[in-house]
Amino acid sequence: MSYLVLARKYRPKTFLQMVGQEHVVQALTNALTRQRLHHAYLFTGTRGVGKTTVSRILAKSLNCQGPDGQGGITAAPCGVCQACIDIDSGRFVDYTELDAASNRGVDEVQQLLEQAVYKPVQGRFKVFMIDEVHMLTGHAFNAMLKTLEEPPEYLKFVLATTDPQKVPVTVLSRCLQFNLRPMAPETVREHLEHVLADEGVEAETPALRLLARAARGSMRDALSLTDQAIAFGSGKLEEAAVRQMLGSVDTSHVFRLIEALAQGDGRTVVQTSETLRLHGLSAASTLEEMSSVLQRMAVVQAVPDGGDGADPDAAEIARLAALLPADETQLLYSMCLHGRGELGLAPDEYAALTMVLLRLLAFKPAQEPAGRPQAEKKTLNEAPAAIAAVAPVAAPVVAATAVPAAPRTAALAPPVPARAAVPAAAAPAGRVLPVVDPPRGPPRRPADAPRDAESHQVVGVPVRVQAESPRDAGAARPSAPLVLTEEGDFWYATVQQLVAQQAVVALVRELALQSQLLARDTGHWMLRVERESLNQPASRERLRAALAAAGHEVNLGVEVGTVTDSPARRNAAAAAERQRAAEEIILNDPFVQATKQDFPTGWKIISIQPRSTNPNQQE
Repeated sequence: MSYLVLARKYRPKTFLQMVGQEHVVQALTNALTRQRLHHAYLFTGTRGVGKTTVSRILAKSLNCQGPDGQGGITAAPCGVCQACIDIDSGRFVDYTELDAASNRGVDEVQQLLEQAVYKPVQGRFKVFMIDEVHMLTGHAFNAMLKTLEEPPEYLKFVLATTDPQKVPVTVLSRCLQFNLRPMAPETVREHLEHVLADEGVEAETPALRLLARAARGSMRDALSLTDQAIAFGSGKLEEAAVRQMLGSVDTSHVFRLIEALAQGDGRTVVQTSETLRLHGLSAASTLEEMSSVLQRMAVVQAVPDGGDGADPDAAEIARLAALLPADETQLLYSMCLHGRGELGLAPDEYAALTMVLLRLLAFKPAQEPAGRPQAEKKTLNEAPAAIAAVAPVAAPVVAATAVPAAPRTAALAPPVPARAAVPAAAAPAGRVLPVVDPPRGPPRRPADAPRDAESHQVVGVPVRVQAESPRDAGAARPSAPLVLTEEGDFWYATVQQLVAQQAVVALVRELALQSQLLARDTGHWMLRVERESLNQPASRERLRAALAAAGHEVNLGVEVGTVTDSPARRNAAAAAERQRAAEEIILNDPFVQATKQDFPTGWKIISIQPRSTNPNQQE
């Protein structure tokens, strides 16, 4: 007899044998017991969670005849009657399974629906099970809508899909929908223990934990991986063999990485990453294992008594949770999640793994040297004191003239701008600190002042104001008036020729139009622009090439400053002059003058546009 794989051998035959889907089992059991049966069921969920199994058990419950042949609809099929045996073996004539992935056309669906007019041959109900129903075409869905809405009383539809979003709402509204959930790793592990106990296979609990996590919620995947692990381990399941088979990373490597990151030890991080490379362990598996450990660490940090007592790594996780701050735990967890997506982008996944791990060290707060108190964060209230403390070192000081204290009833003095003087909170009450330019020599002391007065004098220090960037200065500065120059005449003619020939376009054309030619000699021209965004190396090189093609083989230099004569300004001035002339012509027209006299307050001109000087443009 050929070997039957565990996934088929241990497929549940009754609702009581199903694990991890109690919400679906309870609903169907109650419906069968009370015989409140719907005519169409839709089971959704990921692969290997029991959609087809539930469909077959439901078909047996509807058609079970009992051991004595006198049974009826039941939630616990006997499994020994002819109907139950035939359904389990896949030869029951009244139970039809259609694979919509390979029979997705309207012809296949119509052929199935043609059987609906005939009553069951052996059982009480005909059951049509359509697997992966979302693969049907639109015409196929439309062909089954009427029968699905009002089927014969002896017909039941069971639909199964892994992607319910692709099922039309017209079909969803006609079905009773059940969502089969992915199974928890602990549920999968417990079921594997029962299966291996029945098979007589020795298994270590850590090995079963690895298989349960690798299954990712699918019981069929878990049983298939168990079959593979049994073959790999020669009839027994050991943690080391299962970890090697799955390519999983040993938790000791993960603990070493997290501890090194907590201590800022970059050498250990790189060495551990190289060890993973030498052993051929998966980089993605490393980040997955780290994410799992960091998640449990975050739980321990938030709820100290919230860890899993049965977890053998609970003590080590608690130690690391105390070693790594909570904010860095969250940061590292986020980096591990996002780093998995970067592994496929890098030419070497281990180099990408090293970069992901070292990223936390790059963003890790700087550690203060031993013996030095940690720097405190400065608040707004501490800022004046900090300025006063730094002032004697920042610049040369000058003795301030003391001002008599003003009476309390006097009006408050106008506030001093922040860029012009030190805040008054840094000075004693009743004294004003005038800001003066620092002298070139050492500070002087008045002749009549006592020798110890220097240590008690309060001084005002000028605050350095950061210079505005050329871009900001150009934006805030008003435009300079147009001043025609001889170099401007030459540059205007040259640029107009380049624009007419379309030798310059886009940013290169803007650079030529907005620039001013300051000087030119045999092999070098100097331009000036007002905006730094126009001064780009690529634009300068393209403008130089266009000038060379026009017969000007020169090198271009560009500076940022005030522009008084540019082709763009000349064009704007010419356009303004044409506009003024056009408005003067219209306003001096005799008809317009007569209209103004007849309607002195009831008229206005919406817009006046001069005639185009471009012969190719229609007027």
